[in-house]
Amino acid sequence: MAQTTGDATAPASVVVVTGQRAALQSAQNIKRNSDEIVDSIVAEDIGKLPDRSITEVLQRVVGVAIDRTMAKGDPEHYSVEGSGVTVRGLTYVRSELNGRDSFSANGGRSLNFEDVPPELMAGVDVYKNPSAEQIEGSIGGLVNLRTALPFDYKGSKVSLSADYTYNELGGKKKPGGSILASDRWKTPVGEFGALVDLAYSESATRTDAFQVEPYYPRTDVVNGRTVWVPKGAQWRTLEFDRKREGYYGALQWQKDSTLKSHLTYFKSKYQMQWDERAIFSQASPYNIRVSPDATYGPNGNLLTGTLTDPADSGINFGGDTRTANRKSDTTDIGWNVTWRPANRWTLKSDLQYIKAKTRSLDSTVATGIQMAKEQVDLSGDVPRLIFDQSDLAYLADPKNYYWAFTMEHMDRSKATGKSWKGDAIYDFEDHPFLKDIRFGVRLSNKDSVTMNSNPSYNWSPISQTWQLGWDINKLASLGDPRFSGNTELHNFNNFFNKNMQVPSLVFPAVSLANGYPDSYAALHKYHDILCTEAHNGDSSSCTPWKAATFGTDPAGTNEQSEKTKAFYTQVRFGFDELKYPIDGNLGVRYVKTDMTARGYVTFKPDYTIPAGNVVTGLPFAVIPAYQSAQDFDNSYHNVLPSLNLRMKASDKLQFRFGFAGAMSRPDFDQLQAYTSLSQKLDITNNGGVTTINSVNQSGEAKGNPQLRPITSRQTDLTAEWYFSPVGSFTVAVFNKQLKDVILKQSLVYQIPDVSGNMQNFVVTGPVNGAKGHARGIELAYQQYFDKLPGWMSGIGMQANYTYVDSKQKLYTPVFSPYCSGGSQAAGLNTSMNGCDTNGQTFNDLPLPLLSKNAYNIALLYDKGPWSARMAYSWRSKNLQAIDVNGTNGGDATDTNPASPTFGQHVLHWALPTWADSFGQLDASIFYQINDKATIGIEGTNLTDAKYRQLMQQHTGMMGRAWFVSGPRYAVKLRYSF
Repeated sequence: MAQTTGDATAPASVVVVTGQRAALQSAQNIKRNSDEIVDSIVAEDIGKLPDRSITEVLQRVVGVAIDRTMAKGDPEHYSVEGSGVTVRGLTYVRSELNGRDSFSANGGRSLNFEDVPPELMAGVDVYKNPSAEQIEGSIGGLVNLRTALPFDYKGSKVSLSADYTYNELGGKKKPGGSILASDRWKTPVGEFGALVDLAYSESATRTDAFQVEPYYPRTDVVNGRTVWVPKGAQWRTLEFDRKREGYYGALQWQKDSTLKSHLTYFKSKYQMQWDERAIFSQASPYNIRVSPDATYGPNGNLLTGTLTDPADSGINFGGDTRTANRKSDTTDIGWNVTWRPANRWTLKSDLQYIKAKTRSLDSTVATGIQMAKEQVDLSGDVPRLIFDQSDLAYLADPKNYYWAFTMEHMDRSKATGKSWKGDAIYDFEDHPFLKDIRFGVRLSNKDSVTMNSNPSYNWSPISQTWQLGWDINKLASLGDPRFSGNTELHNFNNFFNKNMQVPSLVFPAVSLANGYPDSYAALHKYHDILCTEAHNGDSSSCTPWKAATFGTDPAGTNEQSEKTKAFYTQVRFGFDELKYPIDGNLGVRYVKTDMTARGYVTFKPDYTIPAGNVVTGLPFAVIPAYQSAQDFDNSYHNVLPSLNLRMKASDKLQFRFGFAGAMSRPDFDQLQAYTSLSQKLDITNNGGVTTINSVNQSGEAKGNPQLRPITSRQTDLTAEWYFSPVGSFTVAVFNKQLKDVILKQSLVYQIPDVSGNMQNFVVTGPVNGAKGHARGIELAYQQYFDKLPGWMSGIGMQANYTYVDSKQKLYTPVFSPYCSGGSQAAGLNTSMNGCDTNGQTFNDLPLPLLSKNAYNIALLYDKGPWSARMAYSWRSKNLQAIDVNGTNGGDATDTNPASPTFGQHVLHWALPTWADSFGQLDASIFYQINDKATIGIEGTNLTDAKYRQLMQQHTGMMGRAWFVSGPRYAVKLRYSF
């Protein structure tokens, strides 16, 4: 309300705040008045969240960063709209829908935010410190997605939006739209309201990429010098299509101020399909030759030169056609009743049922080629690959290719959850400092079943160069009429958004990848033909192709049940008469968790003792082979105190202090109860005597059903200055002390021998194996410069910055400078610290996915009918993972002088893979045609930013991959009445 001027009897003028200015004001009020430390993004109207996915929306919040790869273990595939979310550098993030626990069927505990239609959301809240009345399970933060209810509107409301998106790199156009209709009616039995909200959107993007293979140390290339040479460089392109549907409905009823209720139904459906064509080096790194004119960096890394492989008749490359599809949906039904039986009492009941499911098929078929030479220039910002006309002609000729391999993966997950929450609030009314006391209970029951193919990614050779001479005598060449056809020449048009040119290549037809399993069986018959020929017509030693099992092998099944019982009590208070008023809440939450994991234990003795032999040497336990179904129970309880204080230094300046105990349960995929054990004996047979030289009892656990939750004691301190309705400057300092961080280490597993004695097996699997901290600072500022003259008074600015420092300390350190040796500790040393191709490890690696620095800056304009935004989001480099696809192998040089394999190329190596610092510029401009209609244009990634990946080696941070996805543009029309 504007201030009254002149005649006091004159009606007050009303200032109506609209556009993004209204959304920022609403979000600021939420932050200012909340009992907890929270940051929000609010839609100015339904369908008006400012980004194309919930993940993209979240990256604008201070303290929040998003990952840009499709999966943590597969950094080779870029996600245009973003994927995983971290809050204050941590992945321990819990998700809610309207204050209720929500999740996707993916083996984890939170929503895949990219699956949820942003058009259905009224706002997104990110809570940084939990209070006792909030559902347990978040350490990094809690993300609550809010939808609208009918009583949010004064009367009837209809809102429509339509958009059309164009991706510059892929050249495809896709539609989207949403419609909301809401109304409310007064009747003799109370007021009723109904709301329906529907959303649909499609997206088609393309990502092009260059990759450089890891560098190997070579002493045989330049006399008297060790240089580091990759076994090749390569390129790929991926076309990604997705459909996202959302259905939301709400019924609301209110008898009077004492009794009200609402029922909500939410369903999101997500469907994606991506098709990739990629070439990658399969060469032996130690057979690569480098031209004499090659140049090297100061650390010996190759910069320019021509690579050849005369020992193998060319550099062996594989070229794959890969297609993957996924369908997911989540259904959430909630019923809430609020009753005030007396003036001071409020009782609430909240019932929820949630069901989520997903399924996927990932299929790859590949050809191979012996490339004569590859000239590389790795000295610039992006690799340059140079081919002459003979190279181009050779690579475009199908007769020079052979059938290489197939690889399939399947998964299917289903998760259900039922919960009931009951709360009671007693209002103290006129008490001098107590406001109310709250207490409640929550009961929940979750069931999750995930099935993966076994092997999870079933790589099967058709014909490979290493098979020559013992399995087959020649490759399944496309030049052989028996094996020709079913391929296509791919031209890589408009590669890297017209900035690069790469050769055309021959790939398997997409129909072969989509034709699993029949197409796979037909291709592997080529191997059977060649194998039979190599053995003079005898096929008995030719192993036929075997498809991965799916749904029938316990190794691929993870079945979990979880029940929780929680109780909390919390008192809200306020000392309003103090010079600097203080208010807040103090509470404690108790939660008990009971879990059951259904799984298998398998044991296989790995030795053979001839019948009748006398056994001498080391003793060993006799254990018969078996496979046993078992249920594993795990129970634990947590006491989680919390304190939130706010001091109002003035009407504009306030300070907060928060302390809380928090927990994050293990993901369901970390709890899988499948353990395979083996007993290996090193034996010598001589003259009827078997001598046992050594006994090794070990195994591998796909998960650990006895894991405990990660816990944290966390402290927050903020200063918040609200100098105008849409102007604020806030500072937050936080410290999270973590315990029982989950990582992969060794644990002892016991099974009985034939005498009933328990035998110890050293098993590798996830354990609660470390402690650590994440601490830092958040700065946030927003303001419209209303005092500027004329049209410039519509200019505004938003900016935030986050700094996070982390440290992790293992309960049982395993660091060693060398990754040689076959002991369990040596393997853990590699998985925790990484191993270079020179057989040496790295040290002091940070927590994964944590950027030390991140910021957002946005220029805003809101004046009259015009509303615009230009926003830039940036985060510094972060460790993605260790020992993942593309940056690991088994041919590192053993450089440990004490190792029996010193100098041999026999070690498993695993490079730390990093995402380099990355920033993206987005913008939008909207024009309000009248009070009902608005039209606008949005642009995403306007500068065509390159996403760069790094691989850590002893020569430095080397470039691993460069991804380009191009700008996206959307035209939008909104109409409300």
